Amino acid sequence: MKRILLFVLTNVLVVAVLGVVASLLGVNRFLTANGLNLGALLGFALVMGFGGAIISLLISKPMAKWSAGVHIINDPQSPDEAWIVQTVKKFADKAGIGMPEVGIFEGEPNAFATGAFKNSALVAVSTGLLQNMTREEVEAVIGHEIAHVANGDMVTMTLIQGVMNTFVVFLSRVIGYAVDSFLRRGDDRSSGPGIGYMVTTLVLDIVLGFAAAIVVAWFSRQREYRADAGSAQLMGRKQPMVNALARLGGLPPGELPKSVEAMGITGKLGSLFATHPPIEQRIAALQASQQA
Repeated sequence: MKRILLFVLTNVLVVAVLGVVASLLGVNRFLTANGLNLGALLGFALVMGFGGAIISLLISKPMAKWSAGVHIINDPQSPDEAWIVQTVKKFADKAGIGMPEVGIFEGEPNAFATGAFKNSALVAVSTGLLQNMTREEVEAVIGHEIAHVANGDMVTMTLIQGVMNTFVVFLSRVIGYAVDSFLRRGDDRSSGPGIGYMVTTLVLDIVLGFAAAIVVAWFSRQREYRADAGSAQLMGRKQPMVNALARLGGLPPGELPKSVEAMGITGKLGSLFATHPPIEQRIAALQASQQA
């Protein structure tokens, strides 16, 4: 419940901030007495589309720490913590990125990486992952998350989300205005948009939003294949990652905050909205790839 409330509250605040920015820039006044100002509408769509995605990226680390309850390992207090930090550093050096923050969170087997910049990311693993997997398998999972960071997946997914958001905002309002114009042809439009615009825009925001989510999820699944291959490359062989995936396939996946779900080692499966491919497909793709 805490994660859901936090997710909703964050989105409400982001929308409020973007509304203020759009107002200050004047791009929220795209409906005029003379018709639709496409230039202003495009500006509004860009602010709302990319603004939300970029803000979410910039606050991803503190939000992940808070919502997942991540304990940051600043001074390792046990051999396990020291090993996790050493493993992350080894892979970060090999991948040519700055040392990420390292953390542990309570929960079922899972792990994630997040952060706006390659050289100041966060990599966190769950207690369930450490308790249910061998060290070599955990090492492969950490390599997967480091590969996400090195590949710039957080920024890539943010840009894709921003583009899709922009299309949704722009198209829903253009189509909404066209529908409203058809329904009110011959009427006085000086009073502003009618119910046709309001209803059409609302419906299309939802429908096109679902379509956009399918596209974003597809890109996320492709990034997972690449991160699996990246882990194999960092480890010098693919069998540890194959073993880790096989192990994860037999364990209940841990729930992650929405903001980092796409960067986890596992996620919700079985639909067009899945951020991760099925485990068996990931194993097959990894085995079919060239030897690391």
